[in-house]
Parts: sequence; structure tokens; C-alpha cells
Amino acid sequence: MDNIKASNKIFSIEDAKKLSKKRLPKIVYDFIDGASGDEKLSEINSFALDQIRLEPRVLRNVEERKLKKNILGFNYDYPFGFAPMGMTNLSWPGADSMLAKESARNNIPTCVSMASTTTLEKMYELSEGHSWLQLYIFQDEAFVMELLDRAEKTGYEVAILTVDVPVLSRRTRDDKNGFSYPFKIGPKQFFDFATHPVWSISTLLNGIPKPMNYETSKSGKGIFKRKESRGKTDWETLKRVRNKWKGKLIVKGVMSSDDAVKIKEMGADAIQVSNHGGRQLDSASAAINILPFIREAVGNNFPIIFDSGIRSGSDIVRSLALGADFSMIGRPVMYAMGADGASGLRRIVDIIKE
Repeated sequence: MDNIKASNKIFSIEDAKKLSKKRLPKIVYDFIDGASGDEKLSEINSFALDQIRLEPRVLRNVEERKLKKNILGFNYDYPFGFAPMGMTNLSWPGADSMLAKESARNNIPTCVSMASTTTLEKMYELSEGHSWLQLYIFQDEAFVMELLDRAEKTGYEVAILTVDVPVLSRRTRDDKNGFSYPFKIGPKQFFDFATHPVWSISTLLNGIPKPMNYETSKSGKGIFKRKESRGKTDWETLKRVRNKWKGKLIVKGVMSSDDAVKIKEMGADAIQVSNHGGRQLDSASAAINILPFIREAVGNNFPIIFDSGIRSGSDIVRSLALGADFSMIGRPVMYAMGADGASGLRRIVDIIKE
């Protein structure tokens, strides 16, 4: 399927999802599409958003409308950005670069995961400064502090501390497919890759994706362990990160009004209401259902970012209507790049904007 023909078949995120499922090896598609436990929360997130009905109002002059949004003192052309996603280049070779360049084209932020397959320095360069850095706290906190030093030196002004994953959840599809890092290729995986030659050859030619922020650690402290516990992260951890990072600090993964109020009191600049797209606690509530309660708890003027379940521009409108100042999209752009690389990504971003 040539690039133009593939992009011409994308009219919705669901179209991109179906195309990516055909184009990607099963092990890769399931890594992107999968969720925790019984995977119901991923569906519940989107279903809950869809249940919110908008009230049309008439006879208002909107001819000169603008979608610009100010968040944390930054002026963006649209009220959404790209969520942090680890090992993005699995969706298609060069995916990180595609996201960075698309964020610069649209003047929106791209959140660079600490497990990004491109270094935080290169992502900042490619995005023309439209990058935010996302972090977890593992057992070795020193590595996180090293990344914050690198980010400050590079020019980053926003850091995101993700706190929703004390212990990595069980992901059945990954377990069934033998997904692990470092990658292990047995007969099952070999057959999967062999039956998807375009992805496999392109990936081999461009190099097997690696967590490059770890690979380029100058202290040697960065060793990527996908299932390493984040369980010791607590309020004192937040205090240390806040004291270390002088830029804007977002705390991501907040699903409790009480937690939101305390995070605000401890000096964070924003919170991100998120259940990780259903990829962590499978019995959690739909993130959109929690959003109004957190907005009420922190007041009208404290910045709130939202993600989890967004599958359309209408979903972004719904999140804004229920109290968010800004939204982040994750899986949709992974589907898009899996379906048709940079052309697929541009097509989906344009659809969301429209």
C-alpha cells in the first residue's frame, strides 16, 4: 500500500487504527493498543467521553474563531498536544522525529518520555523547542535528577512527573506475545516479523529502537528496566523534584480531588488528570468522570491537563467543557504513524483540528 493511498483511506482515528493493525506486527500493535488487566478501562474511557452530549447554541458569530490556547504561560495554536509515550519508534521508524516536527508545524507541545527512542536533546532540536520532558521516579532517583539537569541545559521549561504507576500493571497481550525489553526473538516473534516485512525491514535498516535517554546517560546510572518498581515515590519525592526543577512542573496521573489539592499546595504548576489510558489500574474510574470533581477542588484558575480516551476533536471539546485547560492525545497518533508514518500522523492531526 503506497503512502498516498494509505493516507487517503484515513477519515477518522478508527480508520487509522484498522490500517495500523494490518501494517504492524501483532506484538507491536498489541503493545500500542493494549491496556491493563481485562482491558475494559480503555474502552470505558472512550465510552464515558462519548456519553457526554454537547448542547448546540445558535446565532453567535463565530466566523473569526480561534483555537489558540495559553497554558502555563505558553501560547499554543491548539488546545492539545502529544502525550508522553515510551518506545514510540516501535510504531514506525522515526516516529519520535515525526511527532517533534508535527508539534513545531502546529505550534503544540510534544511530551518526551524518559523512555523515548530519541534523546531529549534531539527531540528539543527537532521540535524547535516545543518539547516537555516526562519522568518517572524509579529506584535510582539520581538518574532522574541527571535528566532534569540535561533538560535544563538543553532549554526545556516544562517537566512532567508521572505518579500513576507505583507497580507496572499486568498486560495480558504483552505477556501472550512475549513482549519484553531487551527484545527476545523466538519462533513466534520471528514469524510475526516475517509476515510484516515492510515494518521489519524498515526497522532493521533504521536500527532496533532503544531508550536513548538511558543509553546516553553520562553517569552510567541509567539502566532501563521496564518492570522496575516506582513504589517508593511519595510526597517527599515530589518535594525533592520541586526543589530541583525551577521550570514549570506538572504532576500526571491524578485521579483524586484530595491528591490534587495537596499537589497544588506543594507548589506544582499544573496537574494532569489521567488513568494512563487504561494501561495501569484496570478497575479505576474513567478519567473524564473524575475531571469535574478535581476542577471544583482546585478552583477555576489552577491549570488542569487531561488525557485518557480521547479519540476525536469532539472529545477534546468535551474535556474542555468539563474543566480541562488543555488535552493530550496518545494512542491516536501511534495508530496514525503505524498506518502511514508521517503522512498518517499529519492526516490525523488535521482531522482533529478540523
